[in-house]
Amino acid sequence: MTKPVLMTVDDDPGVSRSVARDLRRRYGQDFRIVRAESGRDALDALRELTLRGEPVAAILADYRMPEMTGIEFLEQAMDIAPHARRALLTAYADTDAAIQAINVVDVDHYLLKPWDPPEEKLYPVVDALVETWRAVGVKPVDEIRVVGHRWSAECFAARDFLARNSVPYRYYSIDEAEGARLLEAAGASEADVPLLITTDGTALRSPTEAEIAAAVGLTTDPAGDFYDLIVIGGGPAGLGSAVYGASEGLRTVLVERQATGGQAGQSSRIENYLGFPDGVSGAQLTDRARRQAAKFGAEVLTARDVIALEARGSARVVKFGDGSEIAAHSVVLATGVSYRSLDAPGVAELTGRGVFYGSAATEAPACGGQHVVIVGGANSAGQAAVFFSRHAAKVTVAVRGPNLEASMSSYLIKQLEAIDNIVVRTGTEVAEACGDGHLQRLVLSDRTTGEKESVDAASMFVFIGAAPRTEWLDGVVVRDDKGFVRTGPDLTVDGVLPPGWPLDRSPYHLESSVPGVFVAGDVRSESVKRVASAVGEGAMAVTLVHRYLAEQ
Repeated sequence: MTKPVLMTVDDDPGVSRSVARDLRRRYGQDFRIVRAESGRDALDALRELTLRGEPVAAILADYRMPEMTGIEFLEQAMDIAPHARRALLTAYADTDAAIQAINVVDVDHYLLKPWDPPEEKLYPVVDALVETWRAVGVKPVDEIRVVGHRWSAECFAARDFLARNSVPYRYYSIDEAEGARLLEAAGASEADVPLLITTDGTALRSPTEAEIAAAVGLTTDPAGDFYDLIVIGGGPAGLGSAVYGASEGLRTVLVERQATGGQAGQSSRIENYLGFPDGVSGAQLTDRARRQAAKFGAEVLTARDVIALEARGSARVVKFGDGSEIAAHSVVLATGVSYRSLDAPGVAELTGRGVFYGSAATEAPACGGQHVVIVGGANSAGQAAVFFSRHAAKVTVAVRGPNLEASMSSYLIKQLEAIDNIVVRTGTEVAEACGDGHLQRLVLSDRTTGEKESVDAASMFVFIGAAPRTEWLDGVVVRDDKGFVRTGPDLTVDGVLPPGWPLDRSPYHLESSVPGVFVAGDVRSESVKRVASAVGEGAMAVTLVHRYLAEQ
C-alpha cells in the first residue's frame, strides 16, 4: 500500500536535509519523506504525486525563499493537494510577517527555525498535522448529492446544515444538465427541492434537518433515558462541559439543535484564542472539541430541538419537540445566542436568498467577483470580512457606531486596514434590501446626515447583537430583562434568595434559580462574550455539578 507523503520545501540545502532527516527518524516507517529546494520544484512534485494517486498528508514550507515565498507556494499547493495540512517554517525575525501572511492561506501551524530539540518543537506540530489529516483527508469519501436552486432559502439551509456538521456533499443546480437529470431520475419536480440523494441512492424531497441528520448518519436519538449530565447547546461552552463532564466519569449527553460550534464554529479564523498563535478556524476548533468529547464517551445528539425543562424531584427533565424526553441529575444550559434580526424592508423576504445571518461559508464560492456587504462591528464581522475578501471583488463593512475600536479587537482592525478590497463605513446602517427573488441592491443610510445611497450587492452577511432565545425557559428559571439567564450572586437581592429556592445554601456561581441547573457561556447574564471565557465557564460548570451531586 502506498505510503502517504510528508513534504518539506526549503531553498537552503542544509536545512532541507536536516528537516527531512528529522522527519524520517520519527515518521519514516509510516510516511514517505519528499523534499524540494524551491517552490517550483515542489509544485512539480505535487502534480506528479497527484497523477500517481499518492496522498500528501502534510507540507512544511520555508517562509523566505527566492522566486516564490512559502506563502505563495502554499497558496498554489492548496489547489493541487487540498487535503494536505500546511505548516510554515520561519526565522524569528519573520514571525510577525508570517503570522500576518497566514491569513492569506489556511495554514495550520508555523515553526521557528532552529527546531532543536525536534521532540519538543518539531514533532508535536507534525503530530497535530498528521492527526488532522487522518481525521478529515486520509480517505476518499462518498458524497451526499444536493439538488436545488441557487436562490432557494430551503436549499441554502440544507447545504449550510451539512457543511456545519462536516458532512461532504456535492451541490447541483436544477438549471444545470446534471441537476435536471438527477431531479428526473428521482421522479421529483422543482417544487421538491432541496432534493438530497444519499450514498445508497435514497432520495429525500424537501427534508427537514432531523431527516437530513438521520440520513447522513448523525446521531439523533439518545442511547439512554437517564444521565448524570445533560448539556444543552454545542457551542464552545457546551463542548467544554461535555469534554470535562465525560472525562471525569459523568455519563454525559450533549444536545444540539443544529450543529456543534455555535457562532464560534462559523468563524473563519479565531486569532486570539490561547494556544493558537497562528489562529484557528472555528470549524477546526469545533471539530477537535467534538472529537475530544466523543473520545471520553460523551454522546452528541444533533438536530434535536429542546422545548422545555422541568424539575421532577431530584431529576431534571429535558423535553424535545417530537414529544420525547430524557432526564439527568444535572443540566448545563449552554445555548449561546443568535444574531438579532436586521429590521429593514426587504430583509426578511430575501433571507437565505442573498441575505444571511453569520458567515455562511458555503456561499463564498458564489461571491467571486461580487460586492459583499458585512453588517456589524464586532469580531465575528471582522473575521467574516477578512474571509470574504479572498473571494469577493469588494467587501463593505457597514457599522452603526462611529468607529470600530469600541467593539472589535485591534488585531482585526489592523487586518481590515491592510486589505485593499475592504471598505469600512462607520455611522452606516442598512435602510432597505432590494431584489427580484434574490438580493441585488442595498440602500445604505448615513446615520448622521440621513443621506441614503443605493449600492449593488450580491450578498449581505449580518452580525448584529445577541439574542439569547430563551423563551422556552419562561417561568422555569430567572432571566434578566433581555432574556439572559441569571446565576449565582445575581439571583440574590439584598440577601434574599430567589423565589422558590428550596435549599439552605445560596446558588453556586454558575447555578440558575433551579438547583442542579447550571449556565455557561453567552446565554448567562453578564457573561464575557468570548470563546475562551465560554470554554472556561463550561469546564467550571462541571466542577460545580460535582459539588451539587455530592450533596444529593
